[in-house]
Amino acid sequence: MSYESTSAPHDPVFSPALSPDEGVAAATALFHEAFDCEPDGVWYAPGRVNVIGEHTDYNGGLALPIALPHRAHMALRRREDRTIRLVSPQTRETIDVLDLDQIGPKGTPGEVRHWNAYVAGVAWALEQDGLGPVSGFDAALYSCVPLGGGLSSSAALEGATVVALDEVNALGLAGSAEEPNDAGRERLVTSCVRAENEMAGAPTGGMDQSASLRCQAGHALELDCRSGQVRQVPLDLAGAGLALLVIDTKAKHSHADGQYGSRRAACEKAASLLGVDLLVEVSPEALPQALERLEASGEDGAELVKRTRHVVTEIQRTKDLVALLSDGQALAGDKLAEVGTLLNASHDSLRDDYECTCPELDVAVDAARAAGAYGARMTGGGFGGSAIALVDADAVEQVARAVVQAYAREGFGAPAFLDAVPSAPAGRLA
Repeated sequence: MSYESTSAPHDPVFSPALSPDEGVAAATALFHEAFDCEPDGVWYAPGRVNVIGEHTDYNGGLALPIALPHRAHMALRRREDRTIRLVSPQTRETIDVLDLDQIGPKGTPGEVRHWNAYVAGVAWALEQDGLGPVSGFDAALYSCVPLGGGLSSSAALEGATVVALDEVNALGLAGSAEEPNDAGRERLVTSCVRAENEMAGAPTGGMDQSASLRCQAGHALELDCRSGQVRQVPLDLAGAGLALLVIDTKAKHSHADGQYGSRRAACEKAASLLGVDLLVEVSPEALPQALERLEASGEDGAELVKRTRHVVTEIQRTKDLVALLSDGQALAGDKLAEVGTLLNASHDSLRDDYECTCPELDVAVDAARAAGAYGARMTGGGFGGSAIALVDADAVEQVARAVVQAYAREGFGAPAFLDAVPSAPAGRLA
């Protein structure tokens, strides 16, 4: 469900975002084809890229995501019964039919499989969270968020679904993208996270869904993952002559394959051994003593040390970056160099302490740095997915080409690229 520009074999390939009109047209055409009637509207939600603050969300720390211009578009029509019918470009030959009264969490008789879990799961979660009853619906999905790229394609599905269901069921929580009801959206985030955790079986935190629903154009979202509080941090990259280049490694990325869950379990165990609810409660000053305790805790002590060290230092890096972006000064000179140092340190910690990178991610980051990026790091859950590089706007092609060449030398498949412009949150297009 993503479309890429054509180019010569060794040129960088960029994945463009659909314009609003293109998104409406594509989702509506698919809806007409599948259901032979008019939708009530077309809603969208963006993917996200996290500038810094990785694996901090489920530890109660800070994250700093932006919404992408790449979106999931959903043409949806409310039904008067409890039936859900879903179609996407990949499933257009067979419409998936579900019963809202029969679906249930992963591992139960009502388990919903594949991408349907992220859509039908939102309706289920809204009711479980006391926001029902929710009507059945017909929906056609058309997304340009790269799949498997660690850019929250699943959260985009959930976000598009939840703002659509909010409107057609008159829940009154979302507001519009231009005038969002942030308190209402915070509540809708909870239902989206529940859908992902319980219906899809992916033990993620709430950063992805918060970004899709609560970011604003031209800003990064400082998200306190423990309290749910947010602050909009101005991020005018173009005005500073900069760009945030996203490198989709094409290495398969999945939150549901066990690696993500094992990291989360290690953090929970470390917190329990240290007598805290979440690792955010461990301050940088208390970190050396905490690591000594974990080292002596048992045979997995060395692993717990590394996981905890990453989380505590990553939270501090996020605070430091937010402070730099919030000081009102131009993003240039020593300040720009310091931002780059924080991004680099984040990746190195994720590679060495959290051990959630992969060869494709490391090669992409190293190549971008060598080609002149101010800073580069993996973004998202890791184990594949994407990396980001902060570069001069006129150096985007140069850095992308350096990454392509590095991949060719390593025998990797070609990566893809996109420009991460801080964009608007989920809303209605038509």
